Amino acid sequence: MNTLKEPRKIAGRNVYSILETVDVQSGERSVLAEFDFLIEAPNWTNDGKRLIYNSLGRLYSFDMTTRESTLIESGYAIQCNNDHVLSPDNSNVAVSHHTYEDGQSRIYTFPLQGGHPILVTPLAPSYLHGWSPDGSTLAYCAERNGEYDIYTIPTNGGKETRLTDSPGLNDGPEYSPDGTYIWFNSVRTGLMQVWRMKADGSEQEQMTFDESNNWFPHISPDGQSTAFIAYRKGDVAPGDHPANKDVEIRLMSSSGGEFRTLVKLFGGQGTINVNSWAPDSRQLAFVSYRLKD
Repeated sequence: MNTLKEPRKIAGRNVYSILETVDVQSGERSVLAEFDFLIEAPNWTNDGKRLIYNSLGRLYSFDMTTRESTLIESGYAIQCNNDHVLSPDNSNVAVSHHTYEDGQSRIYTFPLQGGHPILVTPLAPSYLHGWSPDGSTLAYCAERNGEYDIYTIPTNGGKETRLTDSPGLNDGPEYSPDGTYIWFNSVRTGLMQVWRMKADGSEQEQMTFDESNNWFPHISPDGQSTAFIAYRKGDVAPGDHPANKDVEIRLMSSSGGEFRTLVKLFGGQGTINVNSWAPDSRQLAFVSYRLKD
């Protein structure tokens, strides 16, 4: 059982959070801001002007020019975790909010400029990860009858569709930019590895094969590269992606093959839980951490 998928109150950690970008060609890192509290999971907006991140249950907009953060109003959805995703046109954002009734995660949408949340998944727990390029469908990890699998559901709600059916955790589903594939991570072969499948769940194929635990594949806007986060084998259980670990952000071709290490950092949970590619596919945003004394 992946303990990080259990119901929980959104809480902070005793860390400094460093919001950074990295050039995917040169590997050069740039610090945008440092916070003396927890922030997680930056999304880049389509215009390249803002990063959307979460902190202590709320979403914030970070202006790349002024380096200032603004709270995004979200009504009662103030226990959001780091699974937020922007709609393809950036008009809306979808979140995983832990409801007050039972503490379970459910998926909601609301305007990116702020507004009232709308429930999408009545069943729980449901953890959002992907929004289809045509805007019609959300992809998520959900626990149903004791198994964590990949599901999809219409953006406006309705009947959910199960796409994976293998023992152990299947998590992190994200669409390719052309909508052909859903990438995800799965423990079905022992360690956590990156997989992909057709958007209807067919042709599931393993994409990474090394002796690491690989999580959260994110495909570049041009469709050429896939970034993911890697934990050392033995550092974590295959079905766990904790905070405060020495990890790597890696890159591989979206057609498969060898990876290369882009960044080594202290982080893990919160570093790149969401797609953080720049619109031009030249940079990634991420969060590294430093423990407080």
